[in-house]
This record gives sequence, C-alpha cells and structure tokens, in this order.
Amino acid sequence: MIPVELILLALAPLFLGFIAWEWFSSRKLTPARYRWQDSAANAVLALLHQGSDMLALLLLMPFFIWLHQYRLFEIELSAGNIAIAFLLQDFLYYWFHRASHHVRWLWASHVTHHSSRLMNFSTALRQSLTYPLSGMWLFWTPMILFGFAPTLVFAVVALNLAFQFFVHTQAVKKLGMLEWVFNTPSHHRVHHACNARYIDKNFAGVLIIWDRLFGTFVPEQDDDPCRYGITDDFNSDNPLLITFYEWRRMLSDGRQSKSGKQLLTVMFGAPKRQSVTGKEGRGYDSVET
Repeated sequence: MIPVELILLALAPLFLGFIAWEWFSSRKLTPARYRWQDSAANAVLALLHQGSDMLALLLLMPFFIWLHQYRLFEIELSAGNIAIAFLLQDFLYYWFHRASHHVRWLWASHVTHHSSRLMNFSTALRQSLTYPLSGMWLFWTPMILFGFAPTLVFAVVALNLAFQFFVHTQAVKKLGMLEWVFNTPSHHRVHHACNARYIDKNFAGVLIIWDRLFGTFVPEQDDDPCRYGITDDFNSDNPLLITFYEWRRMLSDGRQSKSGKQLLTVMFGAPKRQSVTGKEGRGYDSVET
C-alpha cells in the first residue's frame, strides 16, 4: 500500500461518520438530502476511483522518480516546505479543476462528480475511475520538476482532496470571515449548482483566494437556491453508466468528425452546452438511464 492511499484509507472512518451523522440529522427533511441508491452508487464509484488511482500511481511512480532527477531545486523536507507544497498544489488544483470544466477530455471524467442531483457528504465520494486516463496527474508534474519529492506531492494531493470532503454538504451554512479565504460548503454548493449564474464558478480546492484573484468567484445567493446536477435530464444510479456517460458521447461525436482538426476540437474543445431548461449549462440533451 502506498502512503497516499493510506492517508485516505485512514480517514475513511471519519468520512463515514460524517455521512452517517448528516443522513441521520436530515432524514426528516423535505426534499430528502439522501437516497440510498444515490449513496450506494457514490460508494461504488469511490472504490473504483481508489483502485484506478492506486494502479496509476504504481505504474507512473517510476516516471515521476525519473522526472525528479531533472528538478530545478533541492527541496528538503521541512514544515515550511510542506506548507509551500500545499499552497502550490492548491494553486495547480485550481487550474486543473477549471480546465476540467472547459476541456471536454477532462470533463469526460469530471462530469461523474457533478452528475448527482443531490448534495451531501457522500457526493464527495462520487469520483471517476478514468481520471488517470484523462491526465489529472499531469497537473502535479510542475511540482516534481520544481524539486518536491513525488511522494510528498501526492501526499499533499491526498490531503487537499480529504479537505474537500467536508465542503460537500448543505448542513453547514455560511462561515463568516472564513468565507473570504477558504473554500467552504457555501462556496462549493455554488460550484455543484446548475443554476445559470453559478455554472463553472468556485473551482477552489482549499483556498477560495484563487477564484477571487482570477474572476471565477460567485457567492451563494439566498434568492437563487442551488439546484444540483448537470443541466440535462441525465439521472442514473448505475456506476458504469455514470462513469462512461460523457466518454460515450465524446467518442460518438468523434466518429462523426470529418477531419483531424474537427476530431481534436471534439476531444479537447469546450464541452457541449445544451440544457433542457433552455438555460446555458453543462451537459447534453437527454440520454437513457
């Protein structure tokens, strides 16, 4: 077992405890914040994602170690350098996340996370096993070239993702001054919403400062409650259908391409944006579930 996976495995009981608390405390609310079918799909998707991530790291770690020999600086392991690594990785995560909403090849993986029409702690587990294929790991290579050891880089990635578990909830309202610096449940509800004003906003991992700096921040508005999911009628509890939904659409469009340039646009251009509500949004028209 590699250290990165041990971090998330060690935190799993904590995650499950928060899910159980949120479900129990919200069980009488209408509309319901949990459906067992949705949560079961999230759990299966989490296991598939962890398995693919573990396999990808085992296969790619020799490449990362090879790449590290070309590092620009010798960076020792210290509290200060770990803090710098955390800040740099969070900055790179912002750009990975933003690209995942604007590049169809990346969106094909990321759409899995946005496909649920519910927002609860278990939604954080709803991840795609195809992230290694779409190339999420490429966004961390600058840190390795800069001089951070690969094991430290991926440990910091795991801690960043662990933090993000706690922003997937409706149980926590706004958090005062913390809203100015950190990604919070309020900010992340906006990110998961398919309301026209909220789409493709608040890409933060841990720090919301990147969104504020680069013009992608939008606060949650009381007069425009968040509606969750992608802006079409896709709604499935089948983990495989959820995982390959966008890949199937993209490949279908690719087969119809008339030229290499058109194929590249299909794969690496912006995701199609067609909403059954007539509002701009992520996703496609209806599919069978």
